Amino acid sequence: MRRDIFQAIADPTRRAIIALVALHAMTPNAIAEHFDTTRQAVSKHLRILTECELVKQEPKGREIYYQLEIDKMKEIDQWLEQFRKIWETRFNQLDSLLTTIKK
Repeated sequence: MRRDIFQAIADPTRRAIIALVALHAMTPNAIAEHFDTTRQAVSKHLRILTECELVKQEPKGREIYYQLEIDKMKEIDQWLEQFRKIWETRFNQLDSLLTTIKK
């Protein structure tokens, strides 16, 4: 079963993993060092992120490195853009109202 990217980012641990691998590619062990959980739990999160194509695996020698798949993050950003426009409109309306009240 293919998971939805929004299910993947709903979990705070997976969001933290995304933030870590956004900086540079990391091995599962290096990622696990940042969490107070088992290596197996981190591997499960990495599997979900990989299934959703938010991270990709890159084998280097005997190690597997995980790195952010930026194009998939753009998909999230595009979805959020519709709400960003609504928020900006409301903030502009509030700013106008406050300016009117000050006068």
